[in-house]
Amino acid sequence: MPKMKTHSGAAKRFSKTGTGKLKRNKANRQHILTKKRTKRKRQLRQSDLVSSDDMARVRRLLPYL
Repeated sequence: MPKMKTHSGAAKRFSKTGTGKLKRNKANRQHILTKKRTKRKRQLRQSDLVSSDDMARVRRLLPYL
């Protein structure tokens, strides 16, 4: 049986925590930042966890992570 391939786009966007959960960055911090308040931009810097609803979908893309 051949090996499964890791989705390289997903591998760049997700990382594993010590407890086995998946960490992700928040959206809406790329452009059009002038109309967004400073507090909102500061909070978007923090990383977040992948929700339990999406966990199975992301794990399928990352079989070896």
